[in-house]
Amino acid sequence: MASDASFVQFVVDQVNGAGAITTRFMFGEYALYCNEKVVGLICDNKLFVKPTDAGRAYIGTPVEAPAYTGAKPSFLIEDKLEDRAWLTELIRITEAQLAPPKEKKPKTTTAPAATPKAKPTTKAAAKAKPAKKSTRKAVKTAAKKSVTKSAKKATKKTVRAKKTARR
Repeated sequence: MASDASFVQFVVDQVNGAGAITTRFMFGEYALYCNEKVVGLICDNKLFVKPTDAGRAYIGTPVEAPAYTGAKPSFLIEDKLEDRAWLTELIRITEAQLAPPKEKKPKTTTAPAATPKAKPTTKAAAKAKPAKKSTRKAVKTAAKKSVTKSAKKATKKTVRAKKTARR
C-alpha cells in the first residue's frame, strides 16, 4: 500500500524546521531528504528514520523495523509524530550524523579510448578473416543473420512442442 500524499505533506510540515526538507517518490514510496541527505523513508503511511548512534541516544529505546521487505531496520516513529519539536530535533540529529551525499560524476560526451578488437561470437565470424572494411561489415551482417535464423528455428520448435502437448 502506497503512502498518501497528505501523510507525506504532514510529515514534511512537522520536520520543516530541521533544514531543507524535500521528498522524492521512489519505488512506490517516499524518501525523506534533509539538506540533500536521505534521512528516512515514508512507507505505508509510517515514518522510518535512518538509524544513527546519536538518534538512538536521543530516542532512548527506539522501535526498529524494516521499512519494506528486505530492508535494514530503521527507527519506526509512531508515538511522537505529533510532537513537532521532538521530531524536528531527531531529523536534525540524524542529518548531522550522516555522511554527505557522493558527488555524481558528470556525463562525458567525448569518445571513449580505443578498445581492443572483440573476438568473433559465431563460427562463421571466427572462420572468416576479412582484409577490407566492407568485407568485415558483410561478415558481421552474416553473423547476425545466422544468429537470428537460429533463434527463429528454436522458437518454431518450441511452438510446435506446445501445440503437440495440447493435443
